[in-house]
Amino acid sequence: MPESKLILITGVSRGLGRAMAEGFIARGHHVLGCARNQATVTELNQEFGEPHHFSAVDVSNDAAVATYAESMLTKFGPPDLLINGAAIINRNAPLWEISAAEIDDMLSINIAGTVNVVRHFTPAMIEKGSGVIVNFSSGWGRSTSPDVAPYCATKWAIEGLNQALAQELPDGLAAIAFNPGVIDTDMLRSCYGSAAGSYATPEVWAEAAVPFLEALGPSDNGGALSCPGH
Repeated sequence: MPESKLILITGVSRGLGRAMAEGFIARGHHVLGCARNQATVTELNQEFGEPHHFSAVDVSNDAAVATYAESMLTKFGPPDLLINGAAIINRNAPLWEISAAEIDDMLSINIAGTVNVVRHFTPAMIEKGSGVIVNFSSGWGRSTSPDVAPYCATKWAIEGLNQALAQELPDGLAAIAFNPGVIDTDMLRSCYGSAAGSYATPEVWAEAAVPFLEALGPSDNGGALSCPGH
């Protein structure tokens, strides 16, 4: 087993986030996580217990993220691996049929939420002199499809954001844009319907994703990487 790391995951309530948490814990790592759903967070705390810790946080709320970061950094110190996984997708529809409220919600979580987390945790990681930031992108952050234009826009934004962030980080740190691939999640089912069932489950995906993410380091800074096999 590799040396234990402190890992923080946003969007940990279900799907890929939960699968990553379970995978990292199984490999001996200390996992912190947050999600908007209080009931799911309570369930995660009951299931895994200390030293792992899960909190209800809306990453689109900068003040909430600031408070969360202060609490986690005080109790546990800066993470070795920070995974920005919180995201939502629009309902399948042409761009002109999607409401401003739905688009605003997506922009607030997918882009501003990622930025909020990076802003409030990175200074401590810089002070420590090490750490890896993984910003979840998508195949739709490097290509496009009809009926998911707002989601594509947010993930293309993450790719650009990550490249610029990587140029700003000092030696010893890394920022990576990560395409997880196509996995059978609620998000994929909102797009593909039952056809999503032909793809790997989050648990199977995590068998490859967790060791891959675990091994990332400073030499990967600026990378636009994809999960092996997915």
